[in-house]
Amino acid sequence: MELLFSPEAWISLLTLVALEAVLGIDNLVFIAILVDRVEEQKRTLARRLGIGMALGTRLLLLFALAWIAGLTEPLFSAFGRDISWRDIILIGGGLFLLTKATREIHNNIEEAGEDRPEANAISTLIAVVAQIAVIDVIFSLDSVITAVGMVNELEIMTAAIIIAVLIMLWASGPLSAFVSAHPTVKMLAMSFLLLVGMTLVADGMGLHIPKGYLYFAMGFSVLVEALNLTVSKRRNRTRKNTA
Repeated sequence: MELLFSPEAWISLLTLVALEAVLGIDNLVFIAILVDRVEEQKRTLARRLGIGMALGTRLLLLFALAWIAGLTEPLFSAFGRDISWRDIILIGGGLFLLTKATREIHNNIEEAGEDRPEANAISTLIAVVAQIAVIDVIFSLDSVITAVGMVNELEIMTAAIIIAVLIMLWASGPLSAFVSAHPTVKMLAMSFLLLVGMTLVADGMGLHIPKGYLYFAMGFSVLVEALNLTVSKRRNRTRKNTA
């Protein structure tokens, strides 16, 4: 009850919500790309299931703080450094993202100009949700470790994670629609996943890359693409007016 009237608690909550929301961008991009493979009327369900699982995974990890602490303990040594379960999870998740993004880029290039075959809706939905569940573990691990490192109160960490996931749920629809409607943006998003995947692998190997560099690169790329889309719209408008 004292936390409700503590300015420090509210500042910690707002700061942690902001950080959790930023850390959730990677997850949102991944979900936006995957749900585009689902039948259109099932995309909202796929997004909600994916984000719901992200919330569940984060809360489960948060309530298993002792287990998370054990993940950072050395498991064995290789190439002159200690390897923990966290390192293995990060490397595995990074390789998964690299493989998935590369395959998606390949499929988009190969399918350009072709009608996409109608897949079995149920199997596609299950496959997409399963892939989201796998990557949720990776992103949730990063998110919860950040929360634990910043705040000591479990109530604040829980509230921050729930609020951040609700923000993700609110933003997922417009983001998915925008990515799906613009092929160049979708390609850019898949390039982000390659970047995130490489960062996870490097982190798992002990080469920590500050997230600020990653988000700056993503932000700069988004700005350039926004300028390209603006120029493209103006050209199309000009052509329509002169036609």
